[in-house]
Amino acid sequence: MLSMESIKPLCNENNIILTNHVLAKMKERGIAYDDIESAVSCGEIITHYEDDKPFPSCLILGLTSEGKPLHIVVSLDDNTLWIITAYFPSRDIWENDNRTRKAVR
Repeated sequence: MLSMESIKPLCNENNIILTNHVLAKMKERGIAYDDIESAVSCGEIITHYEDDKPFPSCLILGLTSEGKPLHIVVSLDDNTLWIITAYFPSRDIWENDNRTRKAVR
């Protein structure tokens, strides 16, 4: 299972790979690379996706350098931190704590 203890040391430009998907989403959503680093560095895992392929992944809740909540899905491969996607949590989907999904009605 992924842990922040294994993720945080890899949170630097030498070990991070941004997927094409996250690069497109960052541009679309106005997320800067520094926001990714900041959020992962101070973040916490809120969901594990153990069955993801090719490697297990997790959802991290962190804060941008401006203090905005940011969700980031990451995966680990040896000494590489793969950034899969990133988004600002929506009030339509997430409770005010940004950790809890709202119940489907």
